[in-house]
This record gives sequence, structure tokens and C-alpha cells, in this order.
Amino acid sequence: MADQTAKKRENKVLRRNEYYAIQDVFDSLYAKSKQGAIFTDLMSLIASPQNIALAYRRIKRNKGSRTPGTNMGTIEQIAEKGNDVLVAYVQRRLANYKPHPVRRVMIPKDNGKERPLGIPTIEDRLIQQCILQVMEPVCEAKFHKHSYGFRPNRNTHHAIGRFRFLAFTVKLEYVVDIDIKGFFDNVDHSKLLKQIWSMGIHDKNLLCVISKLLKAPIQGEGVPQKGTPQGGILSPLLSNIVLNELDWWISNQWETYPSEFPYRWDGDRCTALKKTKLKEMYLVRYADDFKIFCRNKKDAERTKIAVEKWLMERLHLETSSEKSKITNLCRHYSEFLGFKLKLEERPKQNVIISHMSDKAKEKVTEKLRKALWNARGNEDKARNLNMKIRGVHNYYCVATRVSKDFWGIYFHLLKTLKHITQSHGKIGPPLSEFQKRRYGNYHGRRYLIGTVVIDPIYAVTFTIPYGFKQETCNYTEEGRRLIHKRLTNLEVIFRYLAEHPLQYESIELNDNRISRMSAQRGKCAITKKQLTVYDMRVHKIYPNGGDGYRNIDIVSRDAYELIHTKDTARAKELMDKLVSEGLWNEKSLKKTNNYRILVGNTIIE
Repeated sequence: MADQTAKKRENKVLRRNEYYAIQDVFDSLYAKSKQGAIFTDLMSLIASPQNIALAYRRIKRNKGSRTPGTNMGTIEQIAEKGNDVLVAYVQRRLANYKPHPVRRVMIPKDNGKERPLGIPTIEDRLIQQCILQVMEPVCEAKFHKHSYGFRPNRNTHHAIGRFRFLAFTVKLEYVVDIDIKGFFDNVDHSKLLKQIWSMGIHDKNLLCVISKLLKAPIQGEGVPQKGTPQGGILSPLLSNIVLNELDWWISNQWETYPSEFPYRWDGDRCTALKKTKLKEMYLVRYADDFKIFCRNKKDAERTKIAVEKWLMERLHLETSSEKSKITNLCRHYSEFLGFKLKLEERPKQNVIISHMSDKAKEKVTEKLRKALWNARGNEDKARNLNMKIRGVHNYYCVATRVSKDFWGIYFHLLKTLKHITQSHGKIGPPLSEFQKRRYGNYHGRRYLIGTVVIDPIYAVTFTIPYGFKQETCNYTEEGRRLIHKRLTNLEVIFRYLAEHPLQYESIELNDNRISRMSAQRGKCAITKKQLTVYDMRVHKIYPNGGDGYRNIDIVSRDAYELIHTKDTARAKELMDKLVSEGLWNEKSLKKTNNYRILVGNTIIE
């Protein structure tokens, strides 16, 4: 789904960093890396107690934390260790690192083939997380601004926004598609280590650990001589390091080509470049899926040959001649990240139109068909079906013809929908608060499973995919302010809640928290503070009252702690904090005390 990438990680990351008093360290690494500093002792930061504690906190809620590796260990075994024991264990492993064998799992691909995943042990995942947290700010400062895959705060919608900008605004009609054969399985280990060194990471102990990680034995297969194992926590960062050299090579051909004259405006520089023999080209990349935009066919042909040759000579990566191609956007669609896009001629200027790709439509149709049959007669699974519908709506809403595509999917599923649900007229059972907000303007027939109204599959409209705001960053004060500002947007919150259900709670609760958030207009039920995705908690009014809509409220972290704490001194401290922030009054006190009584606590004055 969209913010998979996007945003793809919960921005609780920032709060956790601050909680463990390590945000300043990451900020410093980022700033120094921007200035071209050399880092010779990152291992001391990686093995610090604060970094290890933060790594544990980040992976314990991860879906994969309960997936066993070759030693069959899970997060529960890690949780049993005390903090001091865990820190000592990680430090001891890092001092003389020998990775555990990796468990090989094959998962099916859309084309019928299988993709190999390497599942490290939970202990090695913890160590990889420790390394990632320290390496990421250093590498983020060096990465090209138009790579969007597996990076903080960036997602597929930003990549689609960049595609639209280059095709529609810059008016570049030719796109070069380069398909790398088995990219993740063919990364050259020695080349990767040199690329890490070129980023300023000269800590030989760290490079030694990464080298051993890359050569972790695969159970039943032996020691790999090349490739980065898909499934490891560190692998996405390493893959971006590999292709970052390609990003800058392409960029330096035109977009960031050094100019001898200090032009005041970048447009003046580009005008001057057009008088030279340089080939105009721009890049947009998401992981190993990338597009190069050119002004004309001749430049596109030369660019394709040059990039294929460069990949082979510099990165030792082979390209597929069958899948690599040049597309004229005025005549043909170009597929990218599950979408297909082209330019359509109009009297005044070309406009960009986009659809779900044919494969994506087939995949979504089958996914929803299975979910419909699975939900037959089961309200919990019906709520899960609604979450799936909202998920695909959120992802594909940036296609200009998304409404037409989902009407087609709806008609394909209509027979199944009628067969397994109760059909009602346009005036039927009441919608949830979230459904009223999102689908209230649609007056089609409603379908029910039990008492759950199924979200209308066709009810999705186009949302403009804006480009990424480059100032957004986890490692600067200004960047974090932009993140916090964005995360108070209600639509962002709804999308986040739909795509990030609470792991160990029921589907009913996850569905109802969206409706409750909509009813509260994104504000805390106690303090009326505008909430963000990382500053919210679900409070059950009656602890044993179930997960129904009427039994939950959405409150801020401080309000949640105030309701549940038994420490009167801590309660007084929290109240004083809320008073100082102008978030406390008699109504807040009365409601908090009512909730405290219901959870078995004493009232506070």
C-alpha cells in the first residue's frame, strides 16, 4: 500500500528517538555527513545501550518479530532478557560477529515465479536494526533527492508525482526503462563495501560486520558469494547504497551538471546547457524500478545504451534486453509501480492520464474476491474486507482514471457481492462515522454482512500526487516540523490508521478506531488537542466492555497515561503539564475522573 513506503514506517520513530535521548546523535551524524565528514568509529554508537534499547523497541512491534529464524527464536525470547543482559549480549556479538544461518523462504510472485526471502534469526535482526539506525542518517545525507524507495517519509505516490511532473510540466515525452536482472541476488559484495567507504564510512570494524552479514550462510544452500538477502532489515539500505552511484551518475549528466558560471536561477543554467551537446535526462527511482526521461528519441536511445553499459562495467549488473525499452508517452503507456501512464494530446497542451496497470487490476480483483468469500457470514472478516478496500483505494487513488478502473472491478465482483451479502436499497442501515465522511456522497445500493456495511468498491476519486518536499527529514529540526505538521492532517491520519492496524487487537477495534477518530475530528476526547499519528491512544471506557464503537475514545498519550496511572505524583505532574499547555479545564478533569473510576483508579483533584 501507499505509504509503504512510504511513510511507510510509523513516525513514532521520532518520538522513540527522543525518548532514548539519541535524536541529537542522529542529527549530528546527518549534519556531519552533509559536510563531507569521515566516520571512523560508528561501532561505539551502534553498540551503545541507548541505541540497542531503541532497536529493540522498534522491532518488537514489527510483524516479522514473531517469525522464527533458523534457531526458532522470536521476540518473546528476547523480551525475557533483562535490559542489561540484552545490551551485554548485543555488545558481545558485535565484538566478534558471526551471523547465524539464514532461513530460506520462497514467496510467489505475480508472474507465477517465486522470490527467495532470507529470514535472519531475531537476534541478528536486532543487530541489523542497531546498525541501520546509525548508518541511515549518514547515508540519507548522501542519497540523491529523487530516489524514493525504502527511505524515511518517502513513498510510491511521491515517485508517481515526480513522473507526472517530468512528463506534464517539463514536457519530456520519451522514457527509458532499464530492467536489471535479479538485482537483489546479483549485488557485488566487494563493490558494495567500496561504495559504503566512499560515503565516508571508514569504520573498518563496521565494514567487517557488514561483510559477514552479506555472507551469512543460507540454510541448505551454503555461503552466498553475491547478492543482498531480501528479508533482512539492513538489505533495503544496502540496495539504495548500490544504486545511489547510478542516481548521481545520471544526475550529473544534466540535472546537477557543474556549471562554470554561477547562475542565479536554475532555469538559466538549463537554458545554457541546451546550447551544448549534452543529453537532457532526468531520473526517478523507486528501489530497482527506475525511469529516465529524455527530450527526444535520439537522446533516449543513446542514454539507454550508455546506462546499460555503465551498469555492467561499474556495478557488474546485467540488464534484460527483452524488458528494457524506450516508450513514447504520446503513443504508449509506461508502467510504473502498479500504474500505467501516458500523455494524451489536447488542443492547447498534452495532459497526463493514468490507470491502474492491467496486472494491478487483475491482482486487486482476485484479492477482493477472495476477501469477499472469506468474509461470508463473519462480521470480523467483513471489517477486514473493508480495510482491504480502503487500502487499495488509498494506494491507487493517484491514478487519474481510478474511478473508471474501480467501477470495472466492482462490476467484475458484483455477482459475488450479491451472492454473499444482504442487499439493501439506497436508504439502508446506517454508515459508520468514517463511512459517512468518506462515502456519504455516494448513494448506491448498500451491501451488508451481518450488521457491517461493506464499503462501496467503486467509491474512489482521483487525488493529485504531489512531489516530495525535500526539506522533510527525520534528522533536522525544520524537517521534523514539516513531518509533524503533515501528520495532523485528517486524511493522512485516516490513511495511516487503515494501513497500520494495531497488531494484537481485534479487527472490530481497528475498524472502530477509524470511525471514532472521524467523529472526534482528529482531536483528543479529553484535552481537545489536535492529534497526530504518533500521539494517539485507544482508550476502552469499560475495560471489559468489548471493542465496540461506543466503548472507545481516542486520546493523547498524556491523557491516556493520566487515566491509567496509579501514581498520584505522576498524575499531578501530567495535569500541570496539560495546564501549562492550555489543554486542561473543569470538563477535562471531570471526564478524566469518570474514566479513572471505571478503570479502578482513584479520582484526582
